[in-house]
Amino acid sequence: METTTPSAPRHPRVPRLLRPALGGLLLLSLTGCVNFWNIRREHHEGSSVVQFLYPDKTPYIQPEIPTLRLPLRVGVAFIPSMHCLESGISEQEKVELLQKVAAQFKSLPFVQGIEIIPTTYLRPGGGFQNLDQLRSMLGIDVIALISYDQAQNTRDTEASLAYWTIVGAYVVPAQRNSTNTLMEAVVYDIPSRSLLFRAPGTSAMINNSTLFRADHEMKKDAAQGIADASGQMTLNLAQELERFKVRIKEEPETVHIEHKPGFHLGGALDGGFGLILAGLLGAGLWRRSRR
Repeated sequence: METTTPSAPRHPRVPRLLRPALGGLLLLSLTGCVNFWNIRREHHEGSSVVQFLYPDKTPYIQPEIPTLRLPLRVGVAFIPSMHCLESGISEQEKVELLQKVAAQFKSLPFVQGIEIIPTTYLRPGGGFQNLDQLRSMLGIDVIALISYDQAQNTRDTEASLAYWTIVGAYVVPAQRNSTNTLMEAVVYDIPSRSLLFRAPGTSAMINNSTLFRADHEMKKDAAQGIADASGQMTLNLAQELERFKVRIKEEPETVHIEHKPGFHLGGALDGGFGLILAGLLGAGLWRRSRR
């Protein structure tokens, strides 16, 4: 007797005309879930001066009164990121910003040279020991460390948009994107561990976008925030350099000034700073004569 094997049941085929509608329903259901879940995304990245100089919450080092031996050799460097994620600042952007910072110091007549230090020369949490190594290797006296901190947040708003389609309402929730950025330059005298001055720059941005353009808009805001904060930082750095020269004149006990062999006031310094140093030297000679 010939036996027959029952064939597997056939699934009904979905008509081609219904496929777009089903796809639209699936998409609508997904957007509905997105809307009810109330999406909230956060992104944070940056580098920290405190974590670099004082790793593992070690006690702060008591700084000494700095002695600046003119002319100075200054190093500028980006502090390594404290996150393993890809940095929002490209290496090219870092180099360009370091060049702008270096230009501020190059304009000072008592600065002999500038070293732009690759980030790879600094170890995460390297501390002052790492700076001592850079001082020995590159011959720098003072270093300007650049750090940044950027936090971004995206959340649903009440400004959701509804598009009517053949399968019903297609809801696109608007997103409120906030981007807050801090850039900071801290200038240290390496031997004394003393902070000479700091120059911050900040940026705060809030934008709305559709859900599907949120990532694009946040990346754009991140780049703009860094550009705005770094521009403000370089302007503040120029002002802080001027204040530093005034502070040396008005508070000579906070910074000691010495000269390296072969360095003279005449022609090497501008008139204003030369008068400051001449006044300091004159005050020292007057005190000695009184003794």
